[in-house]
Amino acid sequence: MILSSSCKKFVELDAPQNKINASTAYQTDATATAAVIALYNYGIYGSMVPWQQGIAFYGGVSADELHYTLTTTPEITEIENNALSIGSTTNATFWSNAYAELLGVNNAIAGITNSTTLTPAVKSQLLGEAKFFRAFVNFYLVNFYGGVPLTGNDPLTNSYLPRSSADQVWASIISDLKDAQGLLPATYVGTLRARVNQLSATALLARVYLYRKDYVNAEAMATQVIGSGTYSLAPTASVFINTSTETILQFATYYGYSSFAQSYRTSTSAATIAPPIYVLTSTIANSFEAGDNRKTNWVDSTVSGSKFYRINKYKIYTAATAGAGNEFNVVLRLAEQYLIRAEARAQQGNLSGAAADVNIIRGRAGLANLPGSVTSTSTTLLTAIAQERKVELFGEYGHRWLDLLRTGQANAVLSALKPATWNVTRSVLFPVPDGQRQQNSTLTQNPGY
Repeated sequence: MILSSSCKKFVELDAPQNKINASTAYQTDATATAAVIALYNYGIYGSMVPWQQGIAFYGGVSADELHYTLTTTPEITEIENNALSIGSTTNATFWSNAYAELLGVNNAIAGITNSTTLTPAVKSQLLGEAKFFRAFVNFYLVNFYGGVPLTGNDPLTNSYLPRSSADQVWASIISDLKDAQGLLPATYVGTLRARVNQLSATALLARVYLYRKDYVNAEAMATQVIGSGTYSLAPTASVFINTSTETILQFATYYGYSSFAQSYRTSTSAATIAPPIYVLTSTIANSFEAGDNRKTNWVDSTVSGSKFYRINKYKIYTAATAGAGNEFNVVLRLAEQYLIRAEARAQQGNLSGAAADVNIIRGRAGLANLPGSVTSTSTTLLTAIAQERKVELFGEYGHRWLDLLRTGQANAVLSALKPATWNVTRSVLFPVPDGQRQQNSTLTQNPGY
């Protein structure tokens, strides 16, 4: 009798004081909001921050954009050589961090949807944010791996799901972003654009439509963002501060310096010290036109045996106290929307409209308008737009790698730069981690592995 009456206390523990109990997390506005805010970060050592870094770093070295300067993680060199092994722990962590975030997202979607006690406006906001995050994570998974499992909030079921097709994943992303558009408010919560709003979902949807070659909708979504009047291009020197007028969405950091900074920068700006962990390749650094103030403000160099180019978009290397810095992680910004619309217009034959959008970006960079010889055909104009994307978006969430993949240029560009290791079948997708396939026999492997 003593054992029977005491059993409940042995097996049912209260949640830790700094945690929210899953069964009650979505009963009040405050606790539900706290649960969704966690999706933005998962703590500095949690899944979301290193996963975001992986998008930029692993995408950058996979392309012709970044070079890994250390030897401490040979598996990153494998990524740089586009010859990643199926047993790579780096790749396994990248995959598992994405799915850890998705589990939190799916728990939030289920909890918010089933809640009957949340204020309607709060419920709509939080559900929209969660759906944005599910689309955001799946967007990078489908680009890095192809078709992946579309998981829910039951870990046991998730463990045995097969891969959905890439088309199914893309359809899920579009559905979630459309839902988010309808659920989210047009205005921001707070003043620093650090939580998702309706235009954040619209901006990501514009990108998704571009990748899917739905140029009509890509142009329409980008036009909504550009024409909203909410954003304006900032001078290149201040694009990445957390009060920038160009920012559509940024993820806040506790100290106010970007989580990318210490991998792209060095502790001082001295030009004669060892390089940072990831440097800009000479291929990118030497591709700027003369007088381009993006290179002036966003690239510098150090000489340590050889010359290394540092990405200087984020200026603050570290900060000692909470909120001391003024830089977050910029996720979406207005310049990309102009470039999305330019490409969508060029693909539809609207060459003058496309050129006008490109020239807005070039004008901000201190460059002259594109010459008529470039804007007279869709082929030459699309080449110019690809060049603008290369020198505008470097170092940001793997744009260069994804651009090479989606335009079918990866083999032509990278086989010449990495002839010893590039494989046209294998190198365009990361492998499904072998440990995942050992645990889940329904998971198929990507070609060539």
